[in-house]
Amino acid sequence: MTPLLQVDVTDPTPPYEQLRRQFVDLIGSGALPVGERLPPLRQLAADLGLAVGTVARTYRELEAAGLVRSRRGGGTRVAANPARPAGERARALDDLALGYARQARLLGADRDAALDAVRRAWPAEG
Repeated sequence: MTPLLQVDVTDPTPPYEQLRRQFVDLIGSGALPVGERLPPLRQLAADLGLAVGTVARTYRELEAAGLVRSRRGGGTRVAANPARPAGERARALDDLALGYARQARLLGADRDAALDAVRRAWPAEG
């Protein structure tokens, strides 16, 4: 069963990219284990109110990154050893950092205070 996926229509990020990021996170965290079947294109598109082509592009991007494998008649499944490519990892970290920076600014923190908080939160052995 695929965890809940969402598309935010107010987000300027294209829907296929929103979905791609969510799948990358789900696969990288193990929430979608190796061999797990992704929903059929038409079903996911209907569930999210998207065009089938939008979901198809998401799946193509995931396949190009080596995270999933598609087979005609066999559906799309999470690939074995879906290592997150360095570019994906950097993009995911950038997304997380952007969200954190926004929240820190809303709290009135400056850059030094926000970076100090990250340093305190990071484990000494990490």
